[in-house]
Amino acid sequence: MTVTSQRGAPVPVLDIGGTHVTAALVDPAAGRPVASSVIRRPLRAHDPADAILDAIAHAARELPSGHRPYWGVAMPGPFDYDTGIGRFTGIGKFESLTGVDVGAGLRQRLGDRAERLCFLNDADAFAVGEYRAGAAAGHARALCLTLGTGVGSAFLSAGRPVHDGAHVPPGGHVHRLTVAGRPLEETVSRRGIRAHYARLRPAEGGDPPDVQEIAARAGQGSAAAGEALRYAFVALGRATAPWVRRFGATAVVVGGSIARSWDVVRPALVSGLASAGGADVPVLPARQSADAPLIGAAHWVQHTLGAP
Repeated sequence: MTVTSQRGAPVPVLDIGGTHVTAALVDPAAGRPVASSVIRRPLRAHDPADAILDAIAHAARELPSGHRPYWGVAMPGPFDYDTGIGRFTGIGKFESLTGVDVGAGLRQRLGDRAERLCFLNDADAFAVGEYRAGAAAGHARALCLTLGTGVGSAFLSAGRPVHDGAHVPPGGHVHRLTVAGRPLEETVSRRGIRAHYARLRPAEGGDPPDVQEIAARAGQGSAAAGEALRYAFVALGRATAPWVRRFGATAVVVGGSIARSWDVVRPALVSGLASAGGADVPVLPARQSADAPLIGAAHWVQHTLGAP
């Protein structure tokens, strides 16, 4: 089976996260997921390797047949995207996949439905998707951020992620930056925001609420909740400001679950960028937050293989 023999057929993609896997077929002509094909299933990142691969493959096999045999797979790091081997030691999720050939494991489970899997970083997939069909479209250079359990990022030049060079942080990812002498993800993450809220409201005791509840309380006027969020995103702006300027980004695009609290996130991020001398660029909400990784993964396959 060849790419050319599958001209016009949809591109199968997977978006793998710490709590879920999404499988979909992307229409190559429209560049969008076929709505009826999108399947989201739970995934347990602490399971043994075979259980994780079985769960991913099960979601993939739920897709209708007749698609191309080349898959785009958006995968969190650290991961060897060229070889398809996990490098998750010390990360706290997917550790059982460390040293495992994920590509071979999935091909074995999918049989003749998968000749090749093209892996890319999940934040890169989101960014490419936003460039192809979302808020980063038309921007020659953009910084795209995903805010969830941690902070993901991609620096895009003409729609391609940039991982090396003096104009981007190491690896092209902002989670390696520091702010106030601490790793950025200790402040800008689910863990960091909850911990800060707990420090502001010690009388509550017990486990602090999750970020969605903190955001809801901020919307209801809670000063502590508002400050916990503001502090995190001012810090994110300060940490990224020098790189926005150095890279020459003309937009900052923000997606992810935490970004749903846009009325809190945007003002704080803009303030942080300005306070650290960042360029005056628009800070935009993602327009394809759910579909962007799927769109980006499909485009990655087509670009990598030169497929129509």
